[in-house]
Amino acid sequence: MNEKEELERVRERVIETIAKNMNLYGVTDSIGRLYGMLYFHNHPMTLDDMKVELGMSKTSMSTSVRVLQELKMVEKVWKKGSRKDLYQAEEDWYQTFIDFFTIKWRSGIAMNMTTMAKAIKELEQIISSNEVDEDIQESVRVDIEKLQSALEYYEWLNRLVDSFESGKIFEIIPKHKE
Repeated sequence: MNEKEELERVRERVIETIAKNMNLYGVTDSIGRLYGMLYFHNHPMTLDDMKVELGMSKTSMSTSVRVLQELKMVEKVWKKGSRKDLYQAEEDWYQTFIDFFTIKWRSGIAMNMTTMAKAIKELEQIISSNEVDEDIQESVRVDIEKLQSALEYYEWLNRLVDSFESGKIFEIIPKHKE
């Protein structure tokens, strides 16, 4: 086996591992394979280039690239003289993780906090009624305490996400061992 074949074999092994682990990001193996392929290309690629390289349809490539763009793992780049869209992988895995983490968690945090705050207001209305049975009142009080505790957790989680976005997390856990 010559050096070029050996290089391709090593790259393929890494790409395969990346593809298998992309489920952590909520994406399919084929999207992971696309990211891995783009990661090892030292120049931006068109959808046609990707189609040829991976043997997938142009529609599938377009959908996969869009998913990777939403995760900020791939970006569209401009090249003088080229009329086709070009794409390249984000090579800073720290930033890729931060972008993915913050996008997903901000969405989940907001949804949960909104629902819980609304639920607390509704429960407070129930408890303010003069005709509510004592057992129901106690259950409502317990639920309100649980939801308030959950809201405290989500406020902490928001601060954790803030530490990623600001880069302060790297003061606690440096990118490189010292």
